[in-house]
Amino acid sequence: MQIKLENPLLLSKVVELISNLVIEVKFKIDSSGMSVIAIDPANVAMVRFFLSKDAFSQFDLEAKQEIWGVNLEDLKKILRRAGIKSSLILKREENRLNIEMSDKIKRNFTLNLIDIKSEDKEMPNLEFSAKVEINSADLIDAVEDCAVVADACSFVIENNNFIIEAKSLNSARSEFSGDEVNIQAENCKSKYSIEYLNKFVKGSKLCDKTILNFANDHPLRMDLNIENMELNFILAPRVESED
Repeated sequence: MQIKLENPLLLSKVVELISNLVIEVKFKIDSSGMSVIAIDPANVAMVRFFLSKDAFSQFDLEAKQEIWGVNLEDLKKILRRAGIKSSLILKREENRLNIEMSDKIKRNFTLNLIDIKSEDKEMPNLEFSAKVEINSADLIDAVEDCAVVADACSFVIENNNFIIEAKSLNSARSEFSGDEVNIQAENCKSKYSIEYLNKFVKGSKLCDKTILNFANDHPLRMDLNIENMELNFILAPRVESED
């Protein structure tokens, strides 16, 4: 099999994002495209990545499905070598992945594929009472504000406003009205780890809008949609007694 990307920089950025959560993943390649679903070692967060077949300029798949077990740290280092004008060809040769980059010159790398014996995972079917579509830059700023004062922050829907706040000895609060964000929600509140949110919102830099789905003391699902690509994160809530 052989697949080709004309602009591999987006794939490089996504691999770097996922590597902040997990080290080894299974890349699944089938007739729809390339995908990854993985859970972090602490079982706190989950990530799903899907790159449509339409994103590739060449997509020759001999088998019904290919599974590539990959160490993301190794793959990340190789993909960082791709330039702005590079094209990328991925071709499996037995237990190795041949990676060819072409711009002014042609360069080749080989990546050893590994046997990952974990069970195949699926994204859970969760129900949410709140859906918020927010400018990615505003979300990043609000999470960074909260990181200054605490290690967790709350997402709150109150009277059709969306609030991101953190409280410890000090506090931070960002409030958005329905004029600033798209809110489809009932009143609710849930608290999440800023350590994980900081990893997630790095992905928000890839698109203008981020969609947040949550409910009372319920997991968060963050959806990032880019042309021919989907990136989804799920984060368990931090359930604590009231301050």
